[in-house]
Amino acid sequence: MPSNARATRLTRRGLLAAGGALGLGAALAACGGEEKPSGKPGDADPAAGSGPWRFTDDRGVTAEAKATPGNIVAFTGMAAALHDFGVEVKGVFGPTKTADGKPDVQAGDLDVNKVEIIGNVWGEFDIEEYVKLQPEVLITDMWEKDALWYVPDESKDTILKLAPSVALWAADRSMPKVIRRHAELAESLGGDVGSKAVADSKARFEKAAARLRAAAKAKPEIRVLIGSASADLFYVSTPDRPTDTLYFKELGVNLVVPGKLDQGGWFESLSWENVDKYPADVIMMDNRSSAIQPKDLASKPTWARLPAVKAGQVVPRVTEPVYSYEKCAPLLEDLAEAIENAKKVA
Repeated sequence: MPSNARATRLTRRGLLAAGGALGLGAALAACGGEEKPSGKPGDADPAAGSGPWRFTDDRGVTAEAKATPGNIVAFTGMAAALHDFGVEVKGVFGPTKTADGKPDVQAGDLDVNKVEIIGNVWGEFDIEEYVKLQPEVLITDMWEKDALWYVPDESKDTILKLAPSVALWAADRSMPKVIRRHAELAESLGGDVGSKAVADSKARFEKAAARLRAAAKAKPEIRVLIGSASADLFYVSTPDRPTDTLYFKELGVNLVVPGKLDQGGWFESLSWENVDKYPADVIMMDNRSSAIQPKDLASKPTWARLPAVKAGQVVPRVTEPVYSYEKCAPLLEDLAEAIENAKKVA
């Protein structure tokens, strides 16, 4: 699970979007109780073809429809990955726009002005707007077994009655396997995963992996710490659960392993007075809008004194990757470059 304080709330304590609870009765009535709303002729993507659709997700749950779904609602990062594999969605939930209206980092290449945003922050999921989209499938990530990412616990039972759901692992699996699963899902939905663009992106990804492996082998002494900042705490992420760091480990990167993890086994929380507990030569910092960015940490004197900070060896980390070859290749390239240029300072 992502390494910040918000992400530890597995109970989804966020509230529904304004009006969601009040409109619940009307929403269910519009959908005929537990029946899935049926799309109108022509709703499905023409490229998807006709005939029954089935997909077994990483929970072992098989989603089914009479035809390939065209009215897709997905977690923002999932929607961005599907986009890269040639599948478009009608609605999204999760970080999509920043406060100034710009695309969130998790939106990838989505045109955020052309999708219906039914939730933009943790705990927000507008059921009434979801119903209006006539959803044929709901798709999201899974950081813990059977927990649907950004689907609020308080309303998940109602939400899951309205359309079939698909959840793919975004943790506890190495990045290549996770990308392949996203490609399989996209292909089932009519995406052209055999296109030249996808093939070129995959080739770039494989080349980037080889480069990172070579960089790690050439400089095994360079120690990399995975961090995330909040006002009161600094989080050191374990490399043993996130998909990106699992793959970094496979490629030989020397990653800091924190010793005292939270209950979920994701990270160790440090006070800012103890931010130097784990020596590191390179620090990768959570780039999500929910985390404080390095440029805004000037008020933390202990941060400024870290050897990696003084050496300018702090780089962004895409904590919740968009799982396409196109978006993941640069993550490997950037870390390879950081290690290639790093000096031993810790």
